[in-house]
Amino acid sequence: MSDRSGVFAGNDPFEIARRWLAEAEAAEPNDANAIALGTVDAAGLPNVRMVLLKEIEPAAFVFFTNYESAKAQELDGASKAAFVMHWKSLRRQIRVRGTVEREDGPQADAYYASRSLKSRLGAWASQQSRPLASRATLMAEVARITARFGTNPPRPPFWGGYRIVPLEIEFWADGAFRLHDRFIWRRDAVGEEWSIQRLSP
Repeated sequence: MSDRSGVFAGNDPFEIARRWLAEAEAAEPNDANAIALGTVDAAGLPNVRMVLLKEIEPAAFVFFTNYESAKAQELDGASKAAFVMHWKSLRRQIRVRGTVEREDGPQADAYYASRSLKSRLGAWASQQSRPLASRATLMAEVARITARFGTNPPRPPFWGGYRIVPLEIEFWADGAFRLHDRFIWRRDAVGEEWSIQRLSP
């Protein structure tokens, strides 16, 4: 792969992703770690929403959410997901497709504890994705939760992380005259060696 150099250089796709994200964090005005997460429901109908990627591990991508939300039900049902990170400032994007597993242990506890108090209380108060009578109803629930837990709420049992373990990772960079550069890393199963191919723009 002699022409895979510059921003595409490296033998570890997760290291390339971390490098690109670090560059984006210095250039993007808001939420450089935002991803458009794609799932499918039980009928196979696709769904996409923005979430914040919280960690690029040595072999996976991790984010956190309410386990009773629509996205969580779809993730648990299919055990597969896809996402794209797109940075206008860098004119680059990363696309990922893979399998999904929950992160419901000490790592989820640690991330939850690192969040602001209001975010921790909000995680308890919000019945994510379900109908809500009014904003006043939500704020009343926040007040009730605050009275119950004070300044040190534990992580809710219905809140935690998901780890996406990729079978495909595509790195894309804008090129002149729409002649973009694209490289895809593929494997048939987790743990297998990656194959790397340049794709036509």
